[in-house]
Formats: sequence, C-alpha cells, structure tokens
Amino acid sequence: MKHVIALDVGGTGMKAALLAQDGSVLFEARRPTGREHGTDAVVAAILHFAADLAEEGRSRFGQGPLAAGVAVPGTIDEKNGIAVFSANLGWRELPMRKLLGERLGGLPVALGHDVRSGGLAEGRIGAGRGVGRFLFIALGTGIAGAIGIDGRIESGAHGYGGEIGHVVVRPGGPACGCGARGCLETLASAGAVSRAWAEASGDPGADAADCALAVAAGDPAATALWQRAVDALADGIVLAQSLLDPSTVIVGGGLAEAGDTLFTPLRAAVAERLTFQVPPKVVPAMLKDTAASLGAGLLAWDLLSTEVTA
Repeated sequence: MKHVIALDVGGTGMKAALLAQDGSVLFEARRPTGREHGTDAVVAAILHFAADLAEEGRSRFGQGPLAAGVAVPGTIDEKNGIAVFSANLGWRELPMRKLLGERLGGLPVALGHDVRSGGLAEGRIGAGRGVGRFLFIALGTGIAGAIGIDGRIESGAHGYGGEIGHVVVRPGGPACGCGARGCLETLASAGAVSRAWAEASGDPGADAADCALAVAAGDPAATALWQRAVDALADGIVLAQSLLDPSTVIVGGGLAEAGDTLFTPLRAAVAERLTFQVPPKVVPAMLKDTAASLGAGLLAWDLLSTEVTA
C-alpha cells in the first residue's frame, strides 16, 4: 500500500498518520512534543517519531513511505523547508526539511504551516470539499486562518496569507502579542474568551468551554461576554468577505466546539453586517484536531505529484 508520513507538531503534542493518496488514514499515532526538555529534545523527538512511522509503514505494508509532510507552528519558509521561528518550541532557522530528509534516508519532505495545512485538509477532504473558494479560521489560543482557492492554499507573497487573527477590528483595543492593538485574536480567540470569563466569573481556572456552558444555561454575564466575542469575529469575517469573497467560511479550533452556541449568533451577526456582499456559508470544521496532520500528508502527496510532472 503506497503511503506517506503525515506529522503535525504542536506546542505540547504531535499527531501523526500514514496517509494513502486518496486521503484515507492507514495508521494513526500521537506522542508528546517534550518541549519541557528544551529545543534540541523537541527536534530529536520529531525525528525519532518520523523514523518510527516509516518503520511502521514498512512493517504493515511491506514498503516504506514515499514522502513525508510535517506541519509546524510559527513562522516558516515553505520554499526552503526552514522553520524560521516558534516561540512555543524555541527554535530559530531550523532546517526541518533537511533534517527530516536525512533521518528518513533521503525521502522528499514537505514543510507546511500548521493552520494552513489544516485549511488544506478541510478544503480537500473536510468541510470545504468541492468548494472553490473558502476561508478557514482556527479559533484556538490565538486566531489564524487559511485562504483556499481551487484545492490549494494561498500563502501570500511572504508566507503570511490568511492571518485574520491580526486584522484590527477594535482600533485602540487590547494589546496584541504582535505589537498592534485591537486585533481579532485579542477578542475572539478561545484564549481571549477564557481570560475574560476567568476574570468575570471570579474563577481563575474557568475557560472558554465553561463560558459556553454558562451561555447555554442563560447566564447574562457570560452571554454579554460571548456576544462581544461573536461580534468581533463577525466583523473580521465581513472584512474578509469584502476582500476575498469566499463562498464558505469554515470555523474550527477549540471555540468551535461550542457548536450552535457559537454558530447560531455568529451567522446572525454576519448576516446583519453584510450590505452588498453575497453571504457566505458559515460552517464548522469537520476534521477537528487531526486537520493539520492530514494536511501535512496531502502536502507530501502534492510534492510527489510535482516531482513526477517536473
């Protein structure tokens, strides 16, 4: 069975699969990233995991993987295969493609951004399947996005395409880690909602999921806080709709786990803000936390396709 390695490296854990060409998962595994042991240990863990996945493929299917794809957070140089910077994992200018290729005996390796890889998977085999143009938004600790066009992800001239989390929706608002104020992710990310609800509820351990439960139970303070986040997110979506005109907006990440508690008011808020724009479908992501690893595998298959046609 022909397959590739698909690997998603997160801040605390790694998700991996052996992926067939049609996107079907042949094998899945997870391991901790081990960032508490330092950057060198993280890199070693990634390489060791990839080598074990290759051996798993040989054992199960009688042949090794044809290629590998790895998705990482932070700033990346996809063209040269370099993980430029990750605050969470501590690396700078890490030649990820070279290191993985050497560990895997010269296999071709594709490097992708975690959220853009997740958007690729959602577009091809998830909620955006068959959709020509979509916007994928991941509502996690921060907010990131991916612009989908005809089965591929538009990463932009400098690799920052889709960074909707850093669109300013409240000028002069909360300070963002990027240096600006009022960015969307300071108001509508799962991290922002968690911080706001912990303060409002007086429970330092409360998070966005607790806020969503309080909203569903009719708590007025939670409802007001939640609506502020929804309004900010709707403003960001409408801005993107004016610029990109996607037919579908796919919303994933931790905050999307709230289901109708998020999507019902969000759809209403988007609809009431639109004027001349054609309303997009606003739908939940399908692939949950496996999207980035699946996307990494699709990048690996794309790499093989490119090599064959080159």
